[in-house]
Amino acid sequence: ESLRAAGLSEIFTYTFIGPKSFDKIRVPENDARRNYLKISNPLGEDTSIMRTTTLPSMLEILSKNYNNRNPEAYLYELGKVFEKTSDETLPNEKTVVTVGFYDSSEASDFFTLKGMIESVAAAMNIKNVSYVPCTDNASYHPGRCAYLLSDGEKIGVFGEIHPTVAANYEIDKKVY
Repeated sequence: ESLRAAGLSEIFTYTFIGPKSFDKIRVPENDARRNYLKISNPLGEDTSIMRTTTLPSMLEILSKNYNNRNPEAYLYELGKVFEKTSDETLPNEKTVVTVGFYDSSEASDFFTLKGMIESVAAAMNIKNVSYVPCTDNASYHPGRCAYLLSDGEKIGVFGEIHPTVAANYEIDKKVY
């Protein structure tokens, strides 16, 4: 409700992606997000694994909007990610909130996103919220990224998408 009130539109994306998505968002080879669950009978390579992050899905939708010449897109998704536990057991499923936007007028920025996050945190009654700089996530622009903490525990990451990642999705604007 707070994201809709902020002017965002809800999207729904598939929970399966392709392994190349990790390269597009610059995930290092040894990153835990690359420990994914393979689908035994996929429709194709682009839908062959269960996602461990919603970032590629959001960027795909933003890219489609941008390349259809929409001057701005403000989107959010309540989506599932899957953490592989072993090859014999079902994965852990987590519901995550993903917010993504670009604005051709560049009226919105990092602090616009931070305000949205603060609104959601307040609406969800998340206590003791703090922020620390994020320097170890290659998907985001260095110096324009932060971790969201609650009682000192990392519960999220947000910031400006790295220009190389945005270019991988054929977006030549700042993306958050």
